[in-house]
Order: sequence, then C-alpha cells, then structure tokens
Amino acid sequence: MPVTLLGAAQIRALAAELDVTPTKKLGQNFVVDANTVRRIVQVAGVQAGERVVEVGPGLGSLTLAILETGASVTAVEIDHRLAARLPETAAAHGVPDAALTVVDADALRISQLPGDPTVLVANLPYNVSVPVLLHFLETFPRLTRGVVMVQAEVGERLAAAPGSKVYGVPSAKAAWYGRWRLAGTVSRQVFWPVPNVDSVLVSFERDAVPRGSDTERRRTFEIIEAAFGQRRKMLRQSLATVLGGSAAAASAVLEAAGVAPTARAEQLSIDDFARIAAAG
Repeated sequence: MPVTLLGAAQIRALAAELDVTPTKKLGQNFVVDANTVRRIVQVAGVQAGERVVEVGPGLGSLTLAILETGASVTAVEIDHRLAARLPETAAAHGVPDAALTVVDADALRISQLPGDPTVLVANLPYNVSVPVLLHFLETFPRLTRGVVMVQAEVGERLAAAPGSKVYGVPSAKAAWYGRWRLAGTVSRQVFWPVPNVDSVLVSFERDAVPRGSDTERRRTFEIIEAAFGQRRKMLRQSLATVLGGSAAAASAVLEAAGVAPTARAEQLSIDDFARIAAAG
C-alpha cells in the first residue's frame, strides 16, 4: 500500500478534530501543499532505508512526504495533541508501523533520538529555528546532512559568507559544523495560516572531519559572540574582555592567530575565529 499525502482540506479537518489553532507562540505554520513537501524531500535527497529526524511535524504533511520515499522518520513534536495523533494519521495513509517513531518532547531539550537518524528534514518553527539547529548539530554528530525550511531572513544569515551584510553569529556558528547554502524559496501561499514573512529552504552538509573538540567549540563560540556583540568596533576592542582584559592583550593574541587587530567581526571566517580561540 503506497503512502498517500495530506491535502489542504484534510489538514484543516484534522486541525478542527484536534481543536488545534496554529499559534505564533509555537511558531506554527502548517504546509498545506503536497507539491511543496515533496519538493523539500527531493531537495534533501532522502532515499529509501534512510533514517530521518523531523522537528515539529505538526499534522504530518511533511512527515508523510518523507515516509513516501521508503525512509523511516523520528518525529519530535512539542504539542502533545499533535504528537499523539500523528501515528494514527500515518497509519491511515499507508505508513508501515515500524517506519514512524514519535517523540513527544521539546526539541531544544532532547538529548537522545531513537533510530540514530542521519538526515534532518524540517519545517522549523520560526521563533526557535537557529537554536534548534545548533542544538541538534551539537548533540547528534551522526546527522550528516539536512534541509530545513526557515524564515528567509534566518536562512540568509545561516548561509551568509564573511563580508556579507547579514553575516553574523548564526552564520559563524553554523559554519563550525559544515557547509550551508540557500536551496530555494517557498511561497507564502502554501502555508496555513499564511505567514507575513517569506520562507526559504536551507541545506547543510556536515564536514567529514570535526573541526574541534567540544571545549574548542565552546571557546570559539565565546569569541564569536564577543566579536559580534560589538561588531562596529575593531577586534582588539570587541575582544578585549575575553582575550586578556585589554586592547593590548587582545592585539597580541590576534597577531599570534594571524588576524589583524584592526579587523572587524564580519570579515572573519570560522577558521579565523577558531585560530583566535586556540591562540587565546
């Protein structure tokens, strides 16, 4: 029995049955277009037999599109009503029992994922998209690639390169884990309710060799936050408090790392930040 997808009328009927109204608090905007969810799965390159983690499956439209490929899904859902209903929806649409595992939990607090998924595919709630991504990349090193749908502004920041106007803390922290790119735009009209912001798809591939240890990552992230906390200032000033307590001490560390003390945060790559962390 092939897996079938949800249509717009079915999604609204499900929401009415569960007395679910999409809320801004949880950043919920349900995708009601089957072509869009199939496209997300295609961009992610999901293959039969792969284990995928989905964050915020909601009523299950993207979940079913992932399962349609023959992959299995671990779905993390914070809304208890939605988490309880999803297996029933999946079964009614032809999903084999063992193919879907639902975890009723806050994605920001989860520390274990059943099935050890290697791919992340999600329509991420706009208000927590960057924290969720960074938490999952830090906590689940087996995740090697993924595609997420996020607010356009967030996606542009995640994929930004040094020197870009939107390059900042999310850009640099995301780059610690691997390569990011914009992978397409998504019409507002495929959502219910229709959001007042544009959405994009962002894909990532984790580096084959980890950049450093957890201790090195934490120190590098501390440097990144300090540098962008005063992004208009030269690094010798913005990093003074975390590199010795003075501009002179910071300059010495920066020079040892091969970075100009007069540079500014947006000019530095993740490699530059990591060298500063190692030198200081």
